[in-house]
This record gives sequence, structure tokens and C-alpha cells, in this order.
Amino acid sequence: MANLNDSLNDLMSLDGAMCAAVVDYNSGMMLASAGSGVDMELAAAGNTEVVRAKMKTMKALGLNENIDDILITLGKQYHIIRPAAKLAGIFVYYVLDNKRANLALARRKVSDVEGAMTM
Repeated sequence: MANLNDSLNDLMSLDGAMCAAVVDYNSGMMLASAGSGVDMELAAAGNTEVVRAKMKTMKALGLNENIDDILITLGKQYHIIRPAAKLAGIFVYYVLDNKRANLALARRKVSDVEGAMTM
């Protein structure tokens, strides 16, 4: 089991990692962050809306599923949003440089970190 700072430091060890955060999507508040390159306070609030919209859409469609992750690909970056399975109302937000990062390894890393994270 890892605390939030240990979890984020683990994410930052991957090649191409730029920044990461743990966010409460009920409030939109960032609980912890690491790295640089993105305004993480703004990103936390904005991506809270992404998570809420996806959950609302899944409910409207009658999908009884959990979100594994949400991937946003930009010209120079990957953004991975992963709702925590064990920590209700929490998601991990991870930003990577797509020239240096391996997307498959990044998705695996955020899954492993999220699974071991404690608060």
C-alpha cells in the first residue's frame, strides 16, 4: 500500500512522465500532485467534468460497468484519467510526453499505482 505522494513519485519514474495528480471528482479538488508542464489545479477541475460526464452518460445508457481509464491523445501528450476502484470519488490524472512515453507501459503503471494507493 502506498500513500498519495509515494504513488505519484512512482508514476513520475516512468520515461516520458511529465506530471500526475490525485483528484477528488466530487469537489474537483486536487489532493496531491507531482511534476510540471501542466497547470494541475486547472487540469484537475477540468478533468473532473470529463469523469462526471462519462459517468452520467454510462448511467443514461444503462451500462453497468466501471471505467478502467480514459485516454486523451494530443499532438505532443498523452493524458490518462483512471478512476480509483477502491477509493470512491477519486481519480488519477497522468500526463506524458508522447515522444518519450510507451502508452501500454503507462496504462499498466497507472493501473498498478492506483491499485496500491491508499489515503
